[in-house]
Amino acid sequence: MSTPPPARRPESPADSELFDESRPPRDRRASLGRLLSLARVEWKLIAGGMVFLSIGSLLTLQVPQQMGKVVDSSLRSGDHGSINRLVLVILGLALVNGAAMSARHMMFAISGERIVARVRTLLFERILAQEIGFFDRRRTGELTSRLSSDTVMIQNAVSVNVSMGLRNITMALGALGYATFMSPSLTAVMMSVVPPIAVASVVYGRRIRKLSQKVQDALAEASQVAEESVSGIRTVRSFAAEPKEAARYGATIERSFRLAVRRSWAGAMFMAATSTAGFVAVALVLWYGAGLIDGGQMSAGRLMSFLIYAMLIGVSLGSLADTWVDFMRSLGATERVFGLIDRVPAIPLEGGRTLAHPTGRVVFDQVGFAYPSRPDIQVLDGVALEMAPGEVVAVVGPSGAGKSTLSSLLARFYDPQAGRVLLDGEDLRELDPGWLRRRIGTVAQEPILFATSVAENIRYGRPEASDAEVEAAARAANAHDFIVRFPEGYATLVGERGVQLSGGQKQRVAIARAVLKDPLLLILDEATSALDAESEHLVKEALERLMRGRTTLIIAHRLSTVMGADRVLVLDGGRIVQAGSHRALMAEEGLYRRLVERQFVAA
Repeated sequence: MSTPPPARRPESPADSELFDESRPPRDRRASLGRLLSLARVEWKLIAGGMVFLSIGSLLTLQVPQQMGKVVDSSLRSGDHGSINRLVLVILGLALVNGAAMSARHMMFAISGERIVARVRTLLFERILAQEIGFFDRRRTGELTSRLSSDTVMIQNAVSVNVSMGLRNITMALGALGYATFMSPSLTAVMMSVVPPIAVASVVYGRRIRKLSQKVQDALAEASQVAEESVSGIRTVRSFAAEPKEAARYGATIERSFRLAVRRSWAGAMFMAATSTAGFVAVALVLWYGAGLIDGGQMSAGRLMSFLIYAMLIGVSLGSLADTWVDFMRSLGATERVFGLIDRVPAIPLEGGRTLAHPTGRVVFDQVGFAYPSRPDIQVLDGVALEMAPGEVVAVVGPSGAGKSTLSSLLARFYDPQAGRVLLDGEDLRELDPGWLRRRIGTVAQEPILFATSVAENIRYGRPEASDAEVEAAARAANAHDFIVRFPEGYATLVGERGVQLSGGQKQRVAIARAVLKDPLLLILDEATSALDAESEHLVKEALERLMRGRTTLIIAHRLSTVMGADRVLVLDGGRIVQAGSHRALMAEEGLYRRLVERQFVAA
């Protein structure tokens, strides 16, 4: 029956690179192109913003001309009527320019909000699509940081920075054109300081990009610490470990602060250099322009207009440098976000064959397995197990023996490195994972409930179920009586992870959820080990109803759970060392009898 195991699917390249700071950076042009491609989706709004940007820029470029005319008119004739008309023109240009800039900002801002909403939704979908092994290697806070801080940086890049970048390019080129038309020689003097600024911008952009990536990584680490502390607040409180957790969080924030200070110093030095270069350019223009005025080659008004154009060029180039820096900061976030979006999960959510009439026969065929996060530790070694349709099989053994791993492989949370897991003779790797999981019901030792109502938690596996079906499932799980005693009944909110319910109540809601799902296969993973006697009685009674007619795998410690199984398997060191009924195993010397005797002694 055993066949050579299929070649293990290699881990997605994106996974190994996703959070590795030692890897070489990707092609920045490709990352920048990917970043800018996000803006293409909102091309209509962006095109409208471009129209208003062009109008505003053209009007702004007319202002220095009018100001120069005011100065020349004042020096030449003192014609106040002409001066008043020119000033009114300037005021009109300013008003229309303000309206155009407002419309530009609104259109680019809306497009940015739409883009980041789309990216966040897509990123969350792709995170959920990853295999369980991926989450074994990633912390929750790390991933939520990608959804929050990284996407905000992308939003700024594709909305505000695109808008400002285009505006600054338009203004710089327009002002340069006007300045060149007014005085080519004076423009050449002014532009002599541009090459050093351009070189400094490139060098600074590379430096700030690396520092920004490190700052984002440090903030992600801080998010991880905060998420762990808040989600485990009861453990923190019980150990009076609040100062310790605060110190741990403070250490990560201090690291991000030090990196941010380094980034700020780099920015300060760059700004100082560009500001100095700008003043040098103005001084050179004034010096050379004064000579042109003395030679009668330029009027004072035209020199003033030229100086304003020079200032526009300087301001635009300085702002463009800032925009470029923001783009560099965003590239690291873009790489990480699209690294997650593009990552191909080792186990897909769907795709493969389905069985028309599955019976529930399960076979573990010489299965060998090690967790992807601990590949050097063999958890299962040559496990061979067959479960007949409707059979109840209990698996016992010491902690770390691999009991829960069997249930994870059956639900195809992982794929074995050796051997096969079969359902009705079909390798699970050939079946549609979504179809398979919809036919498996699981009740765990600590069931996870969502922060919604009791009814919504029961309905989780079958959203289309009616209220009557939800109530019937709750009655079958011995949950209806305590639910209706709540002031809001089935609409009662259970709190985060079900904290508003007791352990026994959570278990019965989880059982009701499994009853409503009506699974072909049932996995009970330590489902009663944490309950008091009364709750265990109610839960056990509900589980017995749930197990009828279903192939059931029980991961258990308690003797009361094991005794009702058709067959008991004893797992130790990743191998099945004993198999048989409870009575037969108690009759022979072995690990099973020792485990039972220890339980009696402990009791």
